[in-house]
Amino acid sequence: MSAETGTGRGGPGREGAGRASPDGKHPPARPGRPLWWAAAVFLLVLLALAGGKSYRDLAAVREREAELETRLAATRAEIAAFERRLDRLRHDPVTLERLAREELGMTRHGDVVIVLPPEEPAEAPPPSHTPTGAP
Repeated sequence: MSAETGTGRGGPGREGAGRASPDGKHPPARPGRPLWWAAAVFLLVLLALAGGKSYRDLAAVREREAELETRLAATRAEIAAFERRLDRLRHDPVTLERLAREELGMTRHGDVVIVLPPEEPAEAPPPSHTPTGAP
């Protein structure tokens, strides 16, 4: 195959594409290769930064979830206590009567009610008169 026909080693229309550098050791330099490497490295750095932020966000969300789970458990326990109290109020007449007496001041028919006057603050005794300057 000859260079005249254009069907040499580089194929038709690609004369000199397969030639080595002048020293014969390295292939010819491609002008766009460093730019591609820089773009690839830049992209990897961006991905690493985004991954780090995503990991921190995920850790924060997991911490918040644990906090909310704790609050939810406490709220459920409080609801259960209220439901037990409501059940006692609905079905236990002794509890209902005790609360009526303590919180509302109600009495049962036949109870003797003693009303005491409100307590007045105790008066302070008059100051004793001691002579000053006497030994």
